[in-house]
Parts: sequence; structure tokens; C-alpha cells
Amino acid sequence: MVASALRLERLHDKNPRSSGDDRSQAQRDRDRILYSSSFRRLAEVTQVVSANSGYVFHNRLTHSLQVAQVGRRLAEKLLVRYPVLAADCVCPDVVEAACLAHDLGHPPFGHVAEHCLNELAHLHGGFEGNAQSFRIVSRLASRSGAYGGLDLTCATLAALLKYPWLKGDNPDKRNKWGAYKSEIESFAFAARLLPALNKRTVEAELMDWADDVTYSVHDLEDFFRAGRLPLHLLLQRDSRERTFFFENALDRHKDDKDFPAAEDLKEIFLGALLPTFSITRAYDGSSVQRAALRHFTGILIGRYINAVALVEEGGRVRAVIEPNLRAEVTMLKELIWTYVIEAPSLAARQYGQQRIMKDLFSIYADLASRSQTWQAFPTFYRERLKEAQGRPEDIVRTCVDLIASMTESQAIAMHRRLTGQDHAVGLDDILQ
Repeated sequence: MVASALRLERLHDKNPRSSGDDRSQAQRDRDRILYSSSFRRLAEVTQVVSANSGYVFHNRLTHSLQVAQVGRRLAEKLLVRYPVLAADCVCPDVVEAACLAHDLGHPPFGHVAEHCLNELAHLHGGFEGNAQSFRIVSRLASRSGAYGGLDLTCATLAALLKYPWLKGDNPDKRNKWGAYKSEIESFAFAARLLPALNKRTVEAELMDWADDVTYSVHDLEDFFRAGRLPLHLLLQRDSRERTFFFENALDRHKDDKDFPAAEDLKEIFLGALLPTFSITRAYDGSSVQRAALRHFTGILIGRYINAVALVEEGGRVRAVIEPNLRAEVTMLKELIWTYVIEAPSLAARQYGQQRIMKDLFSIYADLASRSQTWQAFPTFYRERLKEAQGRPEDIVRTCVDLIASMTESQAIAMHRRLTGQDHAVGLDDILQ
């Protein structure tokens, strides 16, 4: 009962319910995230390739909705399969809420901007997309004048911690962390539910697996449809394309002890995935191919939802993912790396996106250094700069928060305006 009570606690609002509100605490978390402006913004944030590229690619919003669906179904299945083990550690609404929130902190242009902002802000706490998501729900989002953030329950905050440690607190993963030190109070509040030091809750494990499954499968679908992923050639016996893919993946992970060995990778690809893929030529959009592709991705999603089991070890419950199916998902990610992320056309685009990030950071850091130029910041961020006076790290963090909060069209428009490339009247507010 003590653990259940901790799960439902909120850090701030002790008397939160309005009359007639029959939702559970976790349902209220889910709704707060769904209706936040940070969630709506994800419609204009890249997943891998911009949705404006001529095909209907997934963006961060459609991705998050699908992650939430998969995460919820995972949780519901475990409650049926393991009713006793799951009773106190698996709530479908908590998992769904964490899935909806997991990408809120992604900056415009996706991972390329995340790495760029981390380098630019490395002297002031760096930047990490997962930590930024936690910062948004804990501090930056607005729903009350009395406190910052969405005031989520302890359970949902803990489920959002894919990396349940502060920067530098896990020597095995120095480049990943789940919260900035500025959110240490909210982190400590959520960490009361962690099963052990640097160990995720079961609900965080489900959120992370739902994320991996969803983007590996929908990226495969997106890029086969767009002609970038030659699955039909990889299917052919003694295919040169298959040899190229294996060599590329193995070379990229030659120093990774956890990556499957060459023979294991081939067995996974040939024995588990190809027999379920029935399209033998490049995608042409025919009804037959559309149905076959949808059938294929449906099989994969179903298989990976069934890959999770609950076990009890040392007095605590853990989520365990079947190793061969985890390896399959790893291999699907490698297909995207080989044929999309490392493609020259995407590399050129990413160079330009990094340039935009660097210029915005340099300009806003310069403007933030003098109060007379704060007028260039939206009102919310001017308020944060006023609070941060005398604290350089907080001033830099405010600049990073602003850049990371932009959609991709806003980032491009503000870059043009701040670098003098926009010669329009300029009375419209790009950011508010």
C-alpha cells in the first residue's frame, strides 16, 4: 500500500480535483500531456526525414501517438498474463502517459540538433533530449501560476526516466542522462520508485521498448515506400545488396561487444524477418503491395508486443525482452542507418541544420548577455532571463530551452530573421 500511495503522489498540488472529475490520477497525467503545447509542437519536428520531403513520413507527433498505443497494449497484455506480478508496477495509463511525453524534449531537426546543442552547451550542463522532456513536464510547461510544469504523478515521472540518473552519475553511460541538475527536486521525487540505483521502473522499460519497436517498424515502412530501403533486393538469394548491408552494419559496430556477430545477424535476417516479407519488387503503391506491407508491419508489431515477460528476481519485478526479438529490432534500426541516415543527401541537409542551430545559439547567447536586447526574446523567456541574472548557466539554459522549443519552420524563420536574410516587414511574431 505504501508503494501504491507513492505512485499516486504529486509534488505540488495537494488538492487537485475539481468537482465531477472521475479520472484516475494517471488518466489526468495522460490528458495533461496530450493537451500541452509542447506535445502539439511535435507535429513539426523530424523523426528521421522531414515530412515536407515529398512523402508522408512519420513525424515526432505521429510517432509518439503510435508509441503510446503500443505501450498501452504492452501494459494491458502484461496485466492479463501476469496479474499478480503486474498489479503494483504496471498501469496502462501511466505507460501511455510516459510514451506520449517521451519525445517532448526533442529539438527541431531531431538527433542532429540534439548532438549540436549538447556540444554548444557542454560547459553549462549540456543538452539531452530525454532530460529536456523531463524538464518540460517538471518545469517549463504551464498549467498553474503557483508552480512550473504539469505536476505529474510520481509514477509517470519515473516511467519517463529512460536514463534514471543525472549527468555524470552513471559511468557506464556518460553521454546519456535523464534529468538536469536544475530538476533535481523532481528527479528525487520520481527516483523514490526506482527499484535500485540507475535501474528503471517496469513502466519505463515498457515505454522504452514501445519506442524502439514503433520507430524501427514505421521507419522501415516509410523508407521502403519512398524507395530508399531495398527490401525486395535484400530478399533475393545470394544478393549483393544483402552482403553490402551486413558488411556495413558490422563495420559500424566493430567495437560494440553487444552487437550480434556476423552469423547471428544473418540468421536473424534470413530466418526471422525475410520469410514474412512477400514483396518481391520495388514499391509501386499497388493495392496488393499496400496490403502486403501493412500485413508485414502488423506481424512485426504483434511479435514484438509478445516479446515482453515479467519475472521476479531478488524481491522485485523486472520486464524481460526475448533476446532474439530484441536483436531483430536492432537489425531493423541498422537498415535505416545504412540506407537513410548515412545517405549523402541526408548528410548535406544535416550540415545545414547544424549551421542553423549554431547560429541561433550564438545569437541568442549574445542577446541574453545584455538586458537591453532581451526584447528579441518571447515574453516567457524574458521572464526566465530576469530570474537567471547573475547565473551564467541558467542564462545559457534559457537560450537552449528557447531553441529546443521551436518547430523546424520556426527555427528556419528565426534564423533568417536574426541573420538579416528576411526582408519582409517582420511585424508578425514567429515565437510567442
